[in-house]
Amino acid sequence: MAMEKKRIIRLALIGAAILVLLLLTLPLFINANSFRPQIEERLSAALGRKVQVGDLGLSIFSGSVSAANLTVADDPKFSSKPFLTAKSLRVGVQMWPLIISRSLKIRSLTVDKPEIELIRDQQGQWNFSSMGRGSGNAGSTGTTGDTASQQKRAQTNAKDSQASVPDFQVAALQLNDGQARVGSVGAKANLYSNVNVEASDVSLKSQFPVQLSASSPGGGNLKLDGKAGPVDASDTSRTPVNAKLTIEALDLARTGFVDPTNGMSGILNAATTLASTGGTAQAQGNATITKLQLVKGGAPSSVPVQLDFGVDYNLANSTGTLKHGAVKIGKAVGQLSGTFEQNASGLILNTKVTGQGLPVPDLQAALPAFGVILPKGSSLKSGTATADLNVQGPVDKLTIAGNVGLFNAQLAGFDLNSKMAGITKLVGTGASTDTSIQKFTANVRVNPSGIQAQAIDAVVPALGQVTGAGTVSASGALNFAMVAAVSSSGALGSVPGMQRVTGGGAAKLPFSIEGTTSDPKFVPNVKGMAGSAVSDIVKSKAGGVLEKSPLPEGLGGLLGTKPKGK
Repeated sequence: MAMEKKRIIRLALIGAAILVLLLLTLPLFINANSFRPQIEERLSAALGRKVQVGDLGLSIFSGSVSAANLTVADDPKFSSKPFLTAKSLRVGVQMWPLIISRSLKIRSLTVDKPEIELIRDQQGQWNFSSMGRGSGNAGSTGTTGDTASQQKRAQTNAKDSQASVPDFQVAALQLNDGQARVGSVGAKANLYSNVNVEASDVSLKSQFPVQLSASSPGGGNLKLDGKAGPVDASDTSRTPVNAKLTIEALDLARTGFVDPTNGMSGILNAATTLASTGGTAQAQGNATITKLQLVKGGAPSSVPVQLDFGVDYNLANSTGTLKHGAVKIGKAVGQLSGTFEQNASGLILNTKVTGQGLPVPDLQAALPAFGVILPKGSSLKSGTATADLNVQGPVDKLTIAGNVGLFNAQLAGFDLNSKMAGITKLVGTGASTDTSIQKFTANVRVNPSGIQAQAIDAVVPALGQVTGAGTVSASGALNFAMVAAVSSSGALGSVPGMQRVTGGGAAKLPFSIEGTTSDPKFVPNVKGMAGSAVSDIVKSKAGGVLEKSPLPEGLGGLLGTKPKGK
């Protein structure tokens, strides 16, 4: 019995040795390169692009055929250079059919260190849109006509083209440690590194799970996890997708999608759900931007700016509608609405931001992002704000224009009396380390060149009613022409003849605001004060700062100046 067991074991060992020997010597009898035409033909049919692979090698133990190089051609409308290149390709195959009948049955594809070129043209089409398209079978992807017609045409094209989709299936697809250059025709591309893609049960005619991750330019990470398919052969970019997109620590100034010289910067984190079908995509989620800065003359916000949004996006003409949206800064919440489009110049916005009763203390930390810098050492302790603003233009060259208001606010740490000692003497108010602002309204326009403010109407108890206009340059320089309606019931009444001129009412005293946002200078600017009427004191230059002239004797004494000849 023991001898029989030994004999069986010996035969088993001999059989195993023979099997190992066969496996080791099998590659000598199977020319792996003989399968190259089949592999290139299968991949070319699946992608709708010419695919070339280098010399093949067979690994029996791993059950794969490997190629030294891989090249996938681009759409000739975009580039004569390859769409994808890789240093190696591993094709997992079923070994038994390969050994017995030399039949190539692919079960997996692994691409190592691919380099991918993603290019968008002036019409918003991508160079990968035509991948998988059957020759002459796909419908037109033009963008003329109304939106409903475009969507109907896209749906018809997708349905008609399904018959042309190759019956290509693999159990696993991987792209490892790749690079993707993303850009528009004629523009500098942005490099995304550490690109990894994993998909299982891949079929071009059905839905399959897919995961994608990448490192964005300048740091940060992108992750997509969901399902895609079936492939839309009329336009691969319209393939249905249901996924969650997560963005972590994306540096806006270094993505290449915005021009950092225009002053826009910030760190973006976002979580978004995506669903696309029939040429239309929906996205819903939230985003947080820290250290946001929108204009060159501003400074990073010291508090996060949060966005909640829901959008519909038309893949045919690259336009979208903001179904609902909100921007949150602390407890201050504004409403977002409008449209946007994507073209070769980037993301173009045509949106609106509105808000009522916004708590000013929450807003003040974000004001520097818009170029609004409070005087050094000051802060807004109380008050509410309103806003009715249009936000338009390329995302890195936005123009923000509309009406803003500030009510019952307290600017702590800013002594207006000391800054305007001469003028505030006319009101008869005492010294205070804070400045009350009963009302402030203006029409504003903010863009990369600075801030323009028109129709300023303010009520400042320490001074009176103040009107005027002016600008804040991108460097923070102030150039404002203002007029204060000062009551003559104060020290102004002691100026010889002033009661007679004003009738006991208000004197209009012009002044300019110069210096910088952090250190403003208030300069009296009076002309022709002595005469028949105080209302004729000032004649301003259109669009400029008021002219200055020597003060009359009585008023000059109040403002701390000496008349000529004294």
